[in-house]
Amino acid sequence: METLPFEIGETAHALRKAFDRLAVGLGVTRAQWKVLFKLTRRPGLRQVELADMLDLEPITLCRIVDRLEEAGLVDDRRAWRLHVTTKAQPLIEKLQGVGAELVGEAFAGIDPKDIEITTKVLAQARENAARCGVINRASNQ
Repeated sequence: METLPFEIGETAHALRKAFDRLAVGLGVTRAQWKVLFKLTRRPGLRQVELADMLDLEPITLCRIVDRLEEAGLVDDRRAWRLHVTTKAQPLIEKLQGVGAELVGEAFAGIDPKDIEITTKVLAQARENAARCGVINRASNQ
């Protein structure tokens, strides 16, 4: 069982690298597309919320958002709520297409039932891990 977290991490790393190779010509970095994807799913996030979700230091996220704003891909941050712009939609659609291509290739030959079970197991593991941190903090007080 102790190798399972390693396998999950290695698989995630391989998928990120493959996505990078497929998306190389789209002109955005991995950090930038992660911000765009998160904001597409959760529009209106504050920078501090987004930094926490992406496990980034706020200053690092600020630099990424500055570049996206300069490119016209996120709206003006003076309101401190972030939204992708209309200009970003074609890029996001291309990135989603790259993601769909990657999923098709990476999971080829794997029974859909196995993928469904794996998805449920990983979701439960994330939920358990999130609760574990809360329990440990409470026991240290």
